[in-house]
Amino acid sequence: MLWPVLLAGCGGERRPRTYPPLHYDYLVPLRLNVSTLQIEQRFVPSGAPPDVSQYDPVPPVLALRTMAQDRLQAVGTADLAVFVIQDASLTRRGDTIAGNFAVQLDVYNTPTNRAAYAQASVSSTYTGDLDDLSGRLYDMTKDMMDRMNVEFEYQARRALSNWLVPAGAIQAPVQQQPLGGAPLESPPSSPPPPSLPPPEPLPTSP
Repeated sequence: MLWPVLLAGCGGERRPRTYPPLHYDYLVPLRLNVSTLQIEQRFVPSGAPPDVSQYDPVPPVLALRTMAQDRLQAVGTADLAVFVIQDASLTRRGDTIAGNFAVQLDVYNTPTNRAAYAQASVSSTYTGDLDDLSGRLYDMTKDMMDRMNVEFEYQARRALSNWLVPAGAIQAPVQQQPLGGAPLESPPSSPPPPSLPPPEPLPTSP
């Protein structure tokens, strides 16, 4: 007659899951020959179905912003780099979750000329048990960000090789603007042409 009590007691000792913040400063930084770095958020989660990113312990927008802050360094004396968050969606339809992340890194060598850019994207789907929705979203985000870091570095080294400074190279001291920015209303329908004015300076996030 004691078994139900004992089993109930064992079940009650289950500890709630914790969700450590996602950081990427342990990876090799990408050192850019620019004096200023900015983040521009062109994707804004709706917060309404089918969007479920608000239930993620580490929302994708935050994870992508953290990747830029941890991995990009401005080590030049002029020019501008803008890290653009184009997509950071997690959506649920029935028992299926779909994730799509997309970013772009633009480099401007004059106020009106975009000299180069790199794009990276990853996607994932999961179908099955969603009793622990927050845990599933966290695991998806962590996995997608691991792949995004690999893809983003590959694309940056391929497309922006002339703007990357090798580790150990001596550069003149610069003042690096803290990464930050305010969300825009909607993402662009297609990548901008090679010559466009750079975005207005964005306010620094606290």
